[in-house]
Amino acid sequence: MKDARWLISRLKSMNVPEVMWRVQQELLQKKEYKKFFAAHKPVTEITIPNDLRALKADGNRLGINWNNQEWSLFESLDLFDTFDYQGYKKKWNAGFQTENVWSMSEFSYKIPISQREDIGDIRTNWELNRHFQFEGLAKNYYVTGNKQYLDELIELFNDWNQSSLFLHGVQWTSAMEVAIRIVSWSYMYAFVEKAGGSQEFLDKIANGIKIMAEYVLAHRARYSSANNHLIVEMLGLGVAGILFAYDKWIDYSVKILIEELPRQNYSDGVNKEMSLHYQTFVMEAYGIMSILLRRNGILLPKIWLDYLENMSKFVADCCGDYGETVVFGDDDDGKILDFSGKMENYYRYVLQLMGIVLLKKYTDGKLGENIKWIATSDELDKYRGLESYKPGLVSHYKQGGYTILRSKDRKVLVGFDHAELGFDSIAAHGHCDALSIQLFREGKPILVDSGTYNYHVPKSIRNEMRSTKAHNTVYIEGKEQAEIKGPFLWGKRYRIIDDNIEFDKNKVIVNASIFYEGINHKRTIIFDFARTLKIYDVTNQQIKSSQIWISTKLPKDINGTSVDVFSDYKMETTGMIEKDESVYSDEYNHLNKCRKMVIRSVDGKFDTKILLEE
Repeated sequence: MKDARWLISRLKSMNVPEVMWRVQQELLQKKEYKKFFAAHKPVTEITIPNDLRALKADGNRLGINWNNQEWSLFESLDLFDTFDYQGYKKKWNAGFQTENVWSMSEFSYKIPISQREDIGDIRTNWELNRHFQFEGLAKNYYVTGNKQYLDELIELFNDWNQSSLFLHGVQWTSAMEVAIRIVSWSYMYAFVEKAGGSQEFLDKIANGIKIMAEYVLAHRARYSSANNHLIVEMLGLGVAGILFAYDKWIDYSVKILIEELPRQNYSDGVNKEMSLHYQTFVMEAYGIMSILLRRNGILLPKIWLDYLENMSKFVADCCGDYGETVVFGDDDDGKILDFSGKMENYYRYVLQLMGIVLLKKYTDGKLGENIKWIATSDELDKYRGLESYKPGLVSHYKQGGYTILRSKDRKVLVGFDHAELGFDSIAAHGHCDALSIQLFREGKPILVDSGTYNYHVPKSIRNEMRSTKAHNTVYIEGKEQAEIKGPFLWGKRYRIIDDNIEFDKNKVIVNASIFYEGINHKRTIIFDFARTLKIYDVTNQQIKSSQIWISTKLPKDINGTSVDVFSDYKMETTGMIEKDESVYSDEYNHLNKCRKMVIRSVDGKFDTKILLEE
């Protein structure tokens, strides 16, 4: 019954052309069942279409900096710092959260993958199957000349292909995952080719990339599903086009990427998914494609430069001086390229990538290994000599819906969300976090966002982490800011009524209001650019309204007072403070204990002051 309700809700989010397209996809899948699934072959052995047979791969077209001397040896793939890579390296179909495994023999399109508590979270499984380990081992072989790395790579490559036959199992249920695999295989090809690997192995890689590129072209996301997935799919197609110098794939990729920039992003630089992580995910895609186009003498579309500059400023504004980042919405630690198997700070890496593309320096710190491989020595020298962008004390994005504030000494960072729920009809990666606040002191989180934790297992936690009461906002008992219809599907949602800002050298005042389910909620925040943050809330609900605060700092274990003293800050409020144990997630597949404070109101009004110690 629940699946039927989800299907009805999903259909309501579609228009007539989308329904017709999905019917066409069903017919295509039936043809593919007969042509490919029934053959029971790995993608490396699928017969290449006649018009693709003459295409020859050349790894040099990827523009890798072959002179890079600042590299590390790939040793292990970071599986969310949770699962041991050595124990899972050949368990391509592992459930991870359980001992069960995904089917290796079923037709890919017939396998339900969402919220499979009986097996596991598919996103976790897909991390292993994005094949960052392949490009890492290929890099090892190139920099050392040691054949043991090539032997290990070939062994893993062959094992994966026999365990994940084309259109068999869960590795072929997402065109975006296939596109990321294309990127990994393309860079693998380039390193192995440069190191003098066997032509037989290179031919297998090339065959697989061609088939995967055609798969992506036939199954690219459209309509309500065309969010960040489509952008990454077009990157995969574009990378394959560059590798084989095939204009059809390159032109199609660039055309769609041009169209999607204004469709999926506000002109002020905020991505409409309302997720900083997914914003940087698509920025990484555009960054990689920009570098590849330039390496091959193709002029970048001006709209890319204009949008990417504004998007980079917004991400830089969300990053604090101590390595902290204000992140609202979903964050699943996804990335597209990783030569080392680990990523210390994804947001800084993407800003470095944008710096190379735009010749602007948006972040300080040591350059990541990815950058040193894909940027030329000249580009790196120019980048290092640039003056760094310094965010102002007030960064207000009225169109995008976020305000980022800093203290004058830059030790305090505040994030205020007055944005829409998410992108288009399904708002897949949004949370019920309207008018919520995040607060950091010297890089350490104080008031935190609930985070994501896990997309699928257990089912209940996906809804809990996205719910209104899991965020630092006002919760009206029994009322959600938006209607959860599925793990990536929303129904009715709140509306932003108004937001405005005023500031001088002494303070900043931000007002924002939302409306949902007959509820009006207005929040005003006042920050003195030092250590005092005031929050005023007014709702039209006289009863059962609560101001929620989720803090990493644990106060004295007392209830029923209007003053709460923490280790390094004090909270004062007009209501009574109740405290309870809670959790938040700062990394995918990780949960951290924290304290939730609930302030009750009898008149729908709240007056709270947070005083940070000097």
